[in-house]
Amino acid sequence: MEILGYISAILIGLSLGLIGGGGSILTVPILVYLLGVEAAETAPAYSLFVVGTASLIGATIKYKQGFVDLRTATIFGIPAIISVYATRKFLVPAIPSEIFTIDTFVFTKRLFVMGLFAVLMILASVSMIKGRKEIVQDVEQKFNYPLILIEGVLIGILTGLVGAGGGFIIIPALVMLSNLPMKKAIGTSLAIIAAKSLIGFLGDLQNIEINWSLLLIFTALAAVGIFIGHQLSHKIDGPKLKKGFGWFVLVMGIIIIFKETVIQ
Repeated sequence: MEILGYISAILIGLSLGLIGGGGSILTVPILVYLLGVEAAETAPAYSLFVVGTASLIGATIKYKQGFVDLRTATIFGIPAIISVYATRKFLVPAIPSEIFTIDTFVFTKRLFVMGLFAVLMILASVSMIKGRKEIVQDVEQKFNYPLILIEGVLIGILTGLVGAGGGFIIIPALVMLSNLPMKKAIGTSLAIIAAKSLIGFLGDLQNIEINWSLLLIFTALAAVGIFIGHQLSHKIDGPKLKKGFGWFVLVMGIIIIFKETVIQ
């Protein structure tokens, strides 16, 4: 199972390199079910490091291509970074291991985290299956600051709880709330995800014990997959691959809900 988990790390990076996102949504399930990492706190923390590093690599590539808007990344990123760090540092450790009990049913911290993550996977899969529609923008860039603030805080809290990048939420928000073209929205989203994920991971350093050997090997393999995927991206039909991957993520999300609620 451990070898399969490390092979899956390459596949995560491969997905990120081929279709620009989606693969990181599988990081937590792989860490939990294949590598035996504790689900409630440790797996989301590890995922933040993996997702943040992978997104940083992707953002660097996009920046060199001129597809990262640093001003927009800063405006969106600041509230997200603050909220994800606060979530990992204070909120997650404060959640009790048993949240509530109804008769014989115990709603645990693990069930909360994995259930929320499964719902996020299903939402992400729908986004990938439907695909993104190009939105026509005005020439002048405008910012809806109140909505950007709210969006940033909510994304930060969600990222802090489950360790997912949330690109499927960030990209449409960048297009609609800051009037970015789609290609720049994708690159800018990677920069935001990198910053908030890596800084959010810092909030965990004093709360959990890190298995650096496992984490760095897993991250390095994901990085290798990114570079392979980036080289293959010009030869493979991205939209079709993304739709197929979306169906896979949908099935995985349903399986996680079933496994965590029915199979104990």
